[in-house]
Amino acid sequence: MKLIRGIHNIRNQHYGCSLTIGNFDSVHIGHQMILKKLIQCKHPGSPTIVMIFEPQPLEFFLGELAPARLTGLRDKIKYISEYEIDYLLCVNFNRSFSCLTHRDFIDNLLIKRLGIRLLIIGDDFQFGKNRLGTFKHLFQAGRRYGFHVFKMKSFFKYGVRVSSTSVRKALLQDDLSLAKNLMGRPYQLSGKIVHGNKFGSIIGFPTANLLFRYFSIAIKGVYVAEVQGLLDNAIKSVVNVGIRPTVEGRKRQIEVHLIDTKMNMYGSYINIVIHKKLREEIRFSSIFELTRQIHKDIDQAKIFFDSFYFGRNI
Repeated sequence: MKLIRGIHNIRNQHYGCSLTIGNFDSVHIGHQMILKKLIQCKHPGSPTIVMIFEPQPLEFFLGELAPARLTGLRDKIKYISEYEIDYLLCVNFNRSFSCLTHRDFIDNLLIKRLGIRLLIIGDDFQFGKNRLGTFKHLFQAGRRYGFHVFKMKSFFKYGVRVSSTSVRKALLQDDLSLAKNLMGRPYQLSGKIVHGNKFGSIIGFPTANLLFRYFSIAIKGVYVAEVQGLLDNAIKSVVNVGIRPTVEGRKRQIEVHLIDTKMNMYGSYINIVIHKKLREEIRFSSIFELTRQIHKDIDQAKIFFDSFYFGRNI
């Protein structure tokens, strides 16, 4: 799969494509169904293209008030590339693009630039300025210009409609199992390790700070996790997502402590697989109380992994 960075980089080889459009935040099992349908139903000889937006539209309009981002661009590329998709078109969602009417979106982008032969969308897809564009407009345009439009039905898992919103709700309610089932994988955080204030090292529990580039994080608290990307095997860890109230923290951040492992992680890009929530973040009365609780957190994580790895080997 090749990345097309922006509409201005659309070329002749992209013309006449089979296309799907969306945020694809978390690339959940509903998104995976759309990708499979695109591959299955693509117009003969046409390239397959997935169109996504950066930032996501609500992030552009709402800023810090936007729903928590589930999957960054790098991970979207990773997950979508697992399918036989030819191109990922990443559109810069800016002021100019947000003012594009639904008619211009169809006529200038879908027809003139991409020459689409097939379009597959989710059942809640709307587009264009003020989200005035609907399936009806696409269907009418398809008859006028000669392309096919297919609208996917909602997909349900355990009675829950699969969507990025339902994944966020599951995470907000600490239902990691449901979130995992909706996404088809455990919830994960990824990013580059950057320098912090070294407070963890001072109290005997060195941590690495994960750079998270988006406004808000979908989870908060202390978690059992595995860190991927540092060694050949995943490393057992405890992760804190929060503001660190005991030391008068203000900004939410992600801190990772590797269990029984010491290494220089700075500058590394890691993936954190979240397995279990241990507790909420708490303001302790003293550093001594904090360190005692961290010991307990690590002990609980070790107990979890003893059972976790034993279950894998049965």
